Amino acid sequence: MPIGTIVSLDHEARGIARQEGKTIFVDGALPGETVEYASFRRKPNYELAHLVSVLKPSAARVQPRCPHFGICGGCAMQHIEPSAQVAAKQRVLEDSLWHIGRVRPESILPPIHGEAWGYRHRARLSVRKVERKGGMLIGFHEKRSSYIADMETCAILPPHVSALLMPLRELIGSLSIAERLPQLELAVGEHCTVFVLRILEPLTAADEQRLRDFADRYRIIFYLQPKGPDSAYRFHPVDGPRLSYTLPEFGLELDFKPTDFTQVNHAVNRILVRRALGLLDPQPGERIADMFCG
Repeated sequence: MPIGTIVSLDHEARGIARQEGKTIFVDGALPGETVEYASFRRKPNYELAHLVSVLKPSAARVQPRCPHFGICGGCAMQHIEPSAQVAAKQRVLEDSLWHIGRVRPESILPPIHGEAWGYRHRARLSVRKVERKGGMLIGFHEKRSSYIADMETCAILPPHVSALLMPLRELIGSLSIAERLPQLELAVGEHCTVFVLRILEPLTAADEQRLRDFADRYRIIFYLQPKGPDSAYRFHPVDGPRLSYTLPEFGLELDFKPTDFTQVNHAVNRILVRRALGLLDPQPGERIADMFCG
């Protein structure tokens, strides 16, 4: 079994080792570690490999909280201590600025830190019926795969949403169009939680009642999306709280639709806005526009 020393991480959080002029990308390995690995893809200049064992661990290595980590493609860094995750992402950004743009920042502001768990207020989850795994699956795709991870919980979703994954599987499995509902989209606001169901066929009256009962029981809102994003409409309850997020420091509450773009991490977004406004130093009478650039 080959042994390598990891020198850095790439943008996908894979450990990088050098062996006889080749670059080895090792899933799950961290800088400074000595590891055993097994290659599963070989090219003339590089190899892709699985981590077999850690012979010398990094001080930044921690036990992943999620039982699905390593299979689910929703997370890549749960085995890294949170502050080290941020530092790794900063290095990737600096490397990208240089290798792509040939620029180096004159100064770098301190990184912004947020909660490591339960922070993801937006998510797009795939849905598929897989009989050999017990019925409906709802989750992110498995790593490097079109298969859906068999997720019972998710540590990066808000706890109340994570607790709904299994009830949602049961609900969707009971619908007449279970195999024609490929996706649901999550949006969590200040006052409500919305699930947008992508439906490829109309619901029956019995299906609609099941959705109403579920929404009432768990105090969520269902939207239905029969076609593109613009076709999404509020199904149940028709009235009630709207999606919004607040910027308390500036006395703002902004409404948004579940298919609109918003940052997945509300707390970090507030810090970003505060920092941007501090740098802009707006004067009385000036306006600030928050414009998405992807």
